[in-house]
Amino acid sequence: MAITSANQLELLQTAEAVAREKMIDPDLVIQAMEESLARAAKSRYGSELDIRVRIDRKTGRATFARIRTVVEDEALENHHAQMTVKQAKSHLADPKVGDEVIDEVPPVDLGRIAAQSAKQVILQKVREAERDRQFEEFKDRKGTIINGQVKREEYGNIIVDIGRGEAILRRNEKIGRESYRPNDRIRAYIKDVRREARGPQVFLSRTDPQFMAELFKMEVPEIYDGIIEIKAVARDPGSRAKIAVISYDNSIDPVGACVGMRGSRVQAVVNELQGEKIDIIPWNQDQATFLVNALQPAEVSKVVIDEEAGKIEVVVPDEQLSLAIGRRGQNVRLASQLTGLDIDIMTEADESARRQAEFTERTNLFIETLDIDEMMAQLLVAEGFTNLEEVAYVDTEELLSIDGFDEGTAGELQARARDHLEAANRKAMETARELGVEDSLVNFEGLTPQMLEALAKDGIKTLEDFATCADWELAGGWTTANGQRVKDEGVLEKFDVSLEEAQHLVMTARVMLGWVDPTEAEAEAEAVTEENEA
Repeated sequence: MAITSANQLELLQTAEAVAREKMIDPDLVIQAMEESLARAAKSRYGSELDIRVRIDRKTGRATFARIRTVVEDEALENHHAQMTVKQAKSHLADPKVGDEVIDEVPPVDLGRIAAQSAKQVILQKVREAERDRQFEEFKDRKGTIINGQVKREEYGNIIVDIGRGEAILRRNEKIGRESYRPNDRIRAYIKDVRREARGPQVFLSRTDPQFMAELFKMEVPEIYDGIIEIKAVARDPGSRAKIAVISYDNSIDPVGACVGMRGSRVQAVVNELQGEKIDIIPWNQDQATFLVNALQPAEVSKVVIDEEAGKIEVVVPDEQLSLAIGRRGQNVRLASQLTGLDIDIMTEADESARRQAEFTERTNLFIETLDIDEMMAQLLVAEGFTNLEEVAYVDTEELLSIDGFDEGTAGELQARARDHLEAANRKAMETARELGVEDSLVNFEGLTPQMLEALAKDGIKTLEDFATCADWELAGGWTTANGQRVKDEGVLEKFDVSLEEAQHLVMTARVMLGWVDPTEAEAEAEAVTEENEA
């Protein structure tokens, strides 16, 4: 292709045609043409030259120019693309470093290979511009539903025509039983939009919980209007789901509104999700009430919540156990996802047996450590005493309120409890010292001898060792791995040290060592408290 007067306008016409077809800026196409022509010119005049091409946007005339940059004498490295200030004086009146000397060169006549190369450059630039346009168009549509048409299947992934681009529905984002053929209509959730060097940039999902939420928003006007809010969604795609809703208008039942007249609204969602059964549950701010609702259709006898551990214990009648757990654990798993709690389910018989075991264990503890008979030990346990510390340091009046206890009995029990605790403290301190605990940690306020012993056994023997600990390493905590909540045991967890207390102890140690400023420590402690509350 030679750049002659006969085909000057053809460049502009071609650029506009490509731009219309790909829905991109014509100037981007012309820039790609300029770059491709410059590459072709370099193949003729020499790759070491700086050749630039400029296509006039009105006439289509292409101008080829050789550019040489003015540099200092000692900076001259490529005499083909650079020249010194002295050399530039023959071209420019007052040359300065950084100026460019521009010499027009004859247009090139593209041979077959050069023309093919130029075409590839143009196509590549057009593709890049098209991908940029697609990204800009869809980046703000993330989190919405889109309709498309199936183009083809690649290794189990579905490529979807979404009008002005392509999207991909990966096999793990499809509902299990689904299969598609070319030209099938498909509705999906835009899960992500991200820049990719090749392939689709719009990633779809039909298994994401938010897909169901968006479908309900389309079917239920009250959700769209904000009168009803979807608080949580949990799905076993294609099988069963639970969705929690709340109404901000007391006159509107959120569950009934989502179900619709004769189930029409929920049925429309079920049909879209290949028959996925949906439990619509009223959301409640009270965790126990919400969980009871979430475990429907099972009946719940009692709920015990451990807020710090984020764990919940549910007691159900013996005959309700299989219903509460569900097939392959489906019901309790969905309820756990919906509430964000780790749920343990047990029958009333199991709970009774466990409580009896705890009662016996605590009774034996008091018999052995306080040297009392079984009846007196059982009285203490029945009154709610669980350990020696409670007996030793409780207000005497509380012990006197127990039937049969007088001042002499109460005083003797507390004296024995304190003696036993002091002996245990001495033994724990001796063990800690034998393990190498240093004075810096022993003298640190807030750690008992038993805590020092536990820390020493875990290799924490100095104040510096203690200051490097994370709060969860001391207090324990929960992490999520592969979708399952995993318990991390803390070194001081058995002493009922909370995350906030652990954070305070660690930050105090760091301040004492001069590692952090007291103001920074206070700010970080507040941030951790807010995070744990959230």
